[in-house]
Amino acid sequence: MTSDSDLILDIRDLKKVFKVRRKGVTHAIHAVNGISLSVRRGETLGIVGESGCGKSSLARVLLGLTQADGGQVLLDGQDLLSKSRRKMADTRLNLRMVFQDPYASLNPRRSVGDSVAETGDIHGIFQSRKERAERVGKALDLVGLGANFAASYPHELSGGQRQRVGIARAILPEPQLVIADEPVSALDVSIQAQVLNLLAELKSRLGLTLMFISHDLGVVAKISDRVAVLYMGEVVELASARALFTNPQHPYTKLLLAAIPRPDPSKRITGAVEVSEPPSRLRQMSGCPFRDRCSQAVARCASDAPVLREIAPQRFAACHVV
Repeated sequence: MTSDSDLILDIRDLKKVFKVRRKGVTHAIHAVNGISLSVRRGETLGIVGESGCGKSSLARVLLGLTQADGGQVLLDGQDLLSKSRRKMADTRLNLRMVFQDPYASLNPRRSVGDSVAETGDIHGIFQSRKERAERVGKALDLVGLGANFAASYPHELSGGQRQRVGIARAILPEPQLVIADEPVSALDVSIQAQVLNLLAELKSRLGLTLMFISHDLGVVAKISDRVAVLYMGEVVELASARALFTNPQHPYTKLLLAAIPRPDPSKRITGAVEVSEPPSRLRQMSGCPFRDRCSQAVARCASDAPVLREIAPQRFAACHVV
């Protein structure tokens, strides 16, 4: 059992609805549909799912970049959604993000040093120019670049180096929690491994807590302690990384794992999976949102929406047939 003191982030029934107008009709897209999750201090929680499942929308709501439509987000017991914009800005020192595109997230007109120091400049955390230079240099050293990179500009760096700058910018304020949104998807495979190893090393050295968002299950398996699987804005399975990848329970999780290329056919995930496209988000469905793609669906799946329930110790799934 996890005590409240072990939790750094507690998400309760979080909702985000986007309004989309098509052919004169306004549709409600439930990008985040009542998600409840907790992140334990010092762990890495992986968030996985197909494109459009709500992973990035969840991250943006947590950071206050998109306004939530309901629920609570507690960071060290403080409700972020009830804070004013000014107080939320101060909270962002403790809640930082590494973005997917390392080039788009950096201002091409600003030097690396200025980009890394930006949050500190805004919040006045530097007491002098000397301290600013020292802390920027330390952050760049920690990500394996070195203080001499402070004078460089984004166009002079490789993709992997730019992402290291993004990580340095995230860790300089010494945050409690870092959200990494697809941080290696734009990088070559060899560079991906280096960045993943760097994040693991920083987690250990700085005592960070990570929320790692990705559609690549192989990457998530490498770095995560626990994994939450999202589908159509909802958590459908939550378990330790070891349990989820060796014995998936939800049919959607099985579908995702079955899609991972495996050189040894005997180690492929098998089960009741149906390979098909997800339904349109404009379509309002009753019951289980996965039922049309699931060969295990029963009559109840069409009428009753499954709730996330504990099916084994520290193992949760939202499925009527599990």
